Amino acid sequence: MFLLLTSFILPQHMNPAAETKKWVISQNSNLRVNGSTNVNKFTCEILAYDQTDTLILNKSKSDKEIALSGSVSLKVLSFDCHNSIMTHDLQKTLKQKEFPCLHISFLSLNKLPVLSIRPEPITGRVDIEIAGIRKRFDINYRISVDAQKNIHLLGSQDVNFSDFNLKPPRKLGGLIKTNDKLNVDFHLKMKNME
Repeated sequence: MFLLLTSFILPQHMNPAAETKKWVISQNSNLRVNGSTNVNKFTCEILAYDQTDTLILNKSKSDKEIALSGSVSLKVLSFDCHNSIMTHDLQKTLKQKEFPCLHISFLSLNKLPVLSIRPEPITGRVDIEIAGIRKRFDINYRISVDAQKNIHLLGSQDVNFSDFNLKPPRKLGGLIKTNDKLNVDFHLKMKNME
């Protein structure tokens, strides 16, 4: 389990008279990091959390993008690579002692989603901060709603250790080398709180 902390501030450009939606992130949201070495592939994941978080969408008639605010902080110690050595190496590489959390700040969506059972493609902008380095990414999402009115936001993004000034782990004197590229998948489960 990991602790998910929320901090959000409405940007000054958000108009309170505009259309606003609140999505509360529920339990069982998860994050998975997929990577590889010159020997094999690995997956490290944070399977669930026991807190709730809120994302706020705000659209004014003049805006082309939907302002999105809300951020999540994920404890690096919560990653499980299903191998104690690999888990330790990832935590050390991410400088867990100096930077115990990684942060994802949601910034915008390219449109207001329809929210239907059929997954809808949508893009959004986020800032990801790992080991004190912040980078901005455009992410392709799929968003849908199920029969219980749960909103599912699935996203995937390729990142590199080097994007955050980190060196991929090496073992056995450099014989086993972790590749720079990682694929980050996440699944947020949310409720609309209009």
